Amino acid sequence: MPMMSDLLERLILAGVPVDDVISDAMESVDPSEFTDFHLEAFWHDRPVPFLLTDLGATRTISAPHMIVTLLHHLEVKEGQHVLQLGSKGGYLAALLDHMVGASGSITIIEPHPEVRSFTEEKLELYETNGLIRVLQPRDLEGSGNVGRTVDRVLITGSIRSIPDEIEELVFDGGFVLGPFGGPVHQRLIKRERQGREWLDTDLGGVVFGPMDVGESERGPLDPESLANHIEDALELIGGLVEIEQDTVEKVEELICALRDMPADIPRLDEDSTEEDILEHPVVDLLMSEIDWLGPLWPLFSDYISLDLATPVSPEEDAPHIFGGHEDLVP
Repeated sequence: MPMMSDLLERLILAGVPVDDVISDAMESVDPSEFTDFHLEAFWHDRPVPFLLTDLGATRTISAPHMIVTLLHHLEVKEGQHVLQLGSKGGYLAALLDHMVGASGSITIIEPHPEVRSFTEEKLELYETNGLIRVLQPRDLEGSGNVGRTVDRVLITGSIRSIPDEIEELVFDGGFVLGPFGGPVHQRLIKRERQGREWLDTDLGGVVFGPMDVGESERGPLDPESLANHIEDALELIGGLVEIEQDTVEKVEELICALRDMPADIPRLDEDSTEEDILEHPVVDLLMSEIDWLGPLWPLFSDYISLDLATPVSPEEDAPHIFGGHEDLVP
């Protein structure tokens, strides 16, 4: 694939670690087999969608530099068993399959039924070297479903902690690689098992979409999702600028209030009227705190997919609450 060769050369010139094993895998697996979208963005080292879910979440194949970085830090060897959380449409699994060879195996855990179905269909058309299986999270409840001990775990979306059932599968000396943190502030961590202990290596800051696709489908006014974004943004901003303690306490109270809201709050979409928006419980809560929250909001605006400036701006006729982050891995 000439386009892939050119891309890999550019990545190497940029200092991205690309060894012969990774290069061979990237040259051997055609990404077009795992998406129906155009690959122009991919060849420019950007993420490319592979699926738009029925509820509007865009699932992507990561940008090539991030794929290569993950493969480099994963330190995959022939014959290993790799557990992958989040399918990425099957492309990453196909690369890993090429690297572990016929004696190795790849197990994908994909919680989202649409993404899982898409991945299964694409992998059925792909000629694998070894064994690739696509399972549901509930299959982790019995270790026999996963099979042999896991050498490597690759997490393809942001996650706050390793699920207990995953920890139990990793053999002594194996490790987990993934983006740990909230929705807007994560660190790429290599977490290695040494006996009963886990040793962390911090590989730098990253921005991944959520491991749970449902978070991408909730919309900007879902109270739990908004609380997570505000909490994460507060932690990130607090490390950059000084925020008065009483303001911090107010933000923490707002986060608690959002999380205390009932789960059946109406969902808004692009067809919602101005009245629907203004009467929404989350908007009502935010507007009730606008005296102190308004001046602080510009600090959060780059990290939260919710425009608070418009609803309180006199020159605009109607509030706009949509837009912001895309579910993309850099």
